[in-house]
Amino acid sequence: MKKILCLLSVLALFGACTAQDKAAVEFVRDDAARKVDVNVGGTYFTSYIYPTDMEKQVLWPIFTASGKDITRGYPRAPRAFESTDHPHHVGLWFNFGNVNGLDFWNNSFAIPAERKPSYGSVVFDKIVSAKGNQLVTLANWVDNDGKVLLAEQTTFTFAGTGNERSIVREAKLTAAEPVIFKENKEGMLGLRVDRTFQKPSDRPERYTDANGIVTEVATVNNEGINGEYVNSLGDKGDDVWSKRAEWTMLNGTKEGDPISILIIDGKGNPNFPAWSHARGYGLFAVNSMGGKDFDKTLTEPVELRLAPGQSVTFTYKVIVKNGGFLTAEEANARAAAFNKGK
Repeated sequence: MKKILCLLSVLALFGACTAQDKAAVEFVRDDAARKVDVNVGGTYFTSYIYPTDMEKQVLWPIFTASGKDITRGYPRAPRAFESTDHPHHVGLWFNFGNVNGLDFWNNSFAIPAERKPSYGSVVFDKIVSAKGNQLVTLANWVDNDGKVLLAEQTTFTFAGTGNERSIVREAKLTAAEPVIFKENKEGMLGLRVDRTFQKPSDRPERYTDANGIVTEVATVNNEGINGEYVNSLGDKGDDVWSKRAEWTMLNGTKEGDPISILIIDGKGNPNFPAWSHARGYGLFAVNSMGGKDFDKTLTEPVELRLAPGQSVTFTYKVIVKNGGFLTAEEANARAAAFNKGK
């Protein structure tokens, strides 16, 4: 009997430790400021923001468990030596560059009024719930006249253990009218990172968006910049771009703290595994609808058609770990656990 009681005590203690290891999630709504703060394990992690001066809703800023900001400040809170390219790159977001011919990805305050009819916006509707570790929101994908193409219901699931934090973003899109997603490199889950995670560079680079608009990205100060990509195929650096991988990871050391940012593609997503739209200047994105914009050898175009009332769901997981980089083996294990049963 004593042995049994002792065993039960050990198991109870182990269970308590396990529960403590899984950090509690707390939501703090501020409707006046149009945001929901997310605390994990008693410390600030991120905010869901839906300001009226943006063309979409995002998670911004995003912090490690050790308090390091992994997101670029510009354009909402610029910091010294930051690049000011691509003002539509804010925090962590989800949209796409060609939906019924409209560009949702590149839309921002920087687009002049005469060009706005070529762009779409994701307009906030409401917060459905914020409880447990899940935040559920509604939004509408609209054209420049406010006509709804898609209704979006997104479920954010937040978690944390020790020096690791995670976000699962599940977006269910339901067509309000016939909708076509045509292959485009501008998509879909995007993260604009802090300059720490950029690739060191001594020359400007030029990038062209889906509308032929050229942006020049110049790096003027490489101090503290040390980012490097790696993916599930073993590619590194610039070689991850355009590759279809189950996961892609960005590593960098900020203020002496080694940090990994891992994005895992959901196995149930269209065209799994997704193409990587990851650039050395600080854009870290995965694209489930890239197609020939990434791989010119494809013989068939990649597109997705929805009739009114039909839905499609895109799910991705983002893991932020500090205190040491994730290994490829650890990234594989996390991807396998996320996609188990899908």
